[in-house]
Amino acid sequence: MYDSLLFFYPLDFTFVCPTELIHLGELNEEFEKNNCQIVAASTDSVFSHQAWAKQDPRIGKLRFPILSDMSQDVAFNYEVLHEDGVALRGAFLIDPEGVL
Repeated sequence: MYDSLLFFYPLDFTFVCPTELIHLGELNEEFEKNNCQIVAASTDSVFSHQAWAKQDPRIGKLRFPILSDMSQDVAFNYEVLHEDGVALRGAFLIDPEGVL
Protein backbone atom coordinates (compact mmCIF):
# COMPACT_ATOMS: atom_id res chain seq x y z
CA MET A 1 0.00 0.00 0.00
CA TYR A 2 1.35 3.45 -0.91
CA ASP A 3 1.41 6.45 1.35
CA SER A 4 1.20 9.22 -1.23
CA LEU A 5 0.91 10.12 -4.89
CA LEU A 6 3.03 13.11 -5.89
CA PHE A 7 1.76 14.49 -9.18
CA PHE A 8 3.69 17.18 -11.07
CA TYR A 9 2.04 19.33 -13.72
CA PRO A 10 3.52 22.18 -15.81
CA LEU A 11 1.61 25.38 -15.02
CA ASP A 12 -1.57 26.82 -13.55
CA PHE A 13 -4.07 28.36 -15.99
CA THR A 14 -3.28 25.93 -18.81
CA PHE A 15 -5.72 23.79 -20.76
CA VAL A 16 -4.68 20.23 -19.89
CA CYS A 17 -3.62 20.69 -16.26
CA PRO A 18 -7.07 21.38 -14.81
CA THR A 19 -8.56 18.31 -16.48
CA GLU A 20 -5.86 16.12 -14.92
CA LEU A 21 -6.22 17.68 -11.49
CA ILE A 22 -10.01 17.53 -11.60
CA HIS A 23 -9.86 13.85 -12.54
CA LEU A 24 -7.51 13.20 -9.63
CA GLY A 25 -9.98 15.09 -7.46
CA GLU A 26 -12.71 12.71 -8.59
CA LEU A 27 -10.47 9.79 -7.56
CA ASN A 28 -9.37 11.35 -4.28
CA GLU A 29 -11.88 9.45 -2.14
CA GLU A 30 -10.71 6.16 -3.65
CA PHE A 31 -7.09 7.07 -2.90
CA GLU A 32 -8.02 7.99 0.68
CA LYS A 33 -9.77 4.63 1.14
CA ASN A 34 -6.42 3.06 0.28
CA ASN A 35 -4.52 5.30 2.73
CA CYS A 36 -2.92 7.28 -0.07
CA GLN A 37 -2.81 11.07 -0.07
CA ILE A 38 -2.61 12.97 -3.35
CA VAL A 39 -0.26 15.96 -3.52
CA ALA A 40 0.00 17.99 -6.72
CA ALA A 41 2.99 20.21 -7.51
CA SER A 42 4.09 22.82 -10.00
CA THR A 43 6.72 25.53 -10.10
CA ASP A 44 4.02 28.22 -9.87
CA SER A 45 3.76 30.46 -6.82
CA VAL A 46 1.24 29.95 -4.05
CA PHE A 47 -0.35 33.21 -5.25
CA SER A 48 -0.82 31.73 -8.72
CA HIS A 49 -2.42 28.63 -7.15
CA GLN A 50 -4.78 30.84 -5.12
CA ALA A 51 -5.73 32.96 -8.14
CA TRP A 52 -6.34 29.83 -10.21
CA ALA A 53 -8.55 28.34 -7.48
CA LYS A 54 -10.60 31.58 -7.38
CA GLN A 55 -10.87 31.76 -11.18
CA ASP A 56 -11.77 28.10 -11.69
CA PRO A 57 -14.18 26.78 -9.04
CA ARG A 58 -13.33 23.19 -10.01
CA ILE A 59 -9.75 23.78 -8.86
CA GLY A 60 -10.99 25.57 -5.75
CA LYS A 61 -12.96 22.46 -4.75
CA LEU A 62 -9.98 20.09 -4.82
CA ARG A 63 -9.47 18.35 -1.49
CA PHE A 64 -5.74 17.74 -1.81
CA PRO A 65 -2.84 20.19 -1.51
CA ILE A 66 -1.05 21.79 -4.43
CA LEU A 67 2.62 22.38 -3.65
CA SER A 68 4.32 25.56 -4.81
CA ASP A 69 7.83 24.56 -5.89
CA MET A 70 9.14 28.00 -6.86
CA SER A 71 12.67 27.00 -5.86
CA GLN A 72 12.34 24.15 -8.40
CA ASP A 73 14.18 21.88 -5.95
CA VAL A 74 11.45 19.27 -5.70
CA ALA A 75 10.94 19.06 -9.46
CA PHE A 76 14.71 18.87 -9.94
CA ASN A 77 15.09 16.11 -7.36
CA TYR A 78 12.32 14.06 -9.00
CA GLU A 79 13.94 14.68 -12.40
CA VAL A 80 10.89 16.36 -13.94
CA LEU A 81 12.31 19.89 -14.18
CA HIS A 82 12.50 21.13 -17.75
CA GLU A 83 15.36 23.48 -18.68
CA ASP A 84 12.84 26.35 -18.91
CA GLY A 85 12.08 26.02 -15.17
CA VAL A 86 8.70 24.35 -15.60
CA ALA A 87 7.91 20.92 -14.19
CA LEU A 88 7.07 18.25 -16.73
CA ARG A 89 4.20 15.89 -15.99
CA GLY A 90 5.14 13.11 -13.64
CA ALA A 91 3.41 10.89 -11.11
CA PHE A 92 5.21 9.15 -8.27
CA LEU A 93 3.77 6.64 -5.83
CA ILE A 94 5.70 6.84 -2.58
CA ASP A 95 5.44 4.18 0.12
CA PRO A 96 5.56 4.86 3.88
CA GLU A 97 9.35 4.32 3.87
CA GLY A 98 9.80 6.95 1.15
CA VAL A 99 10.53 4.44 -1.60
CA LEU A 100 9.26 5.34 -5.08
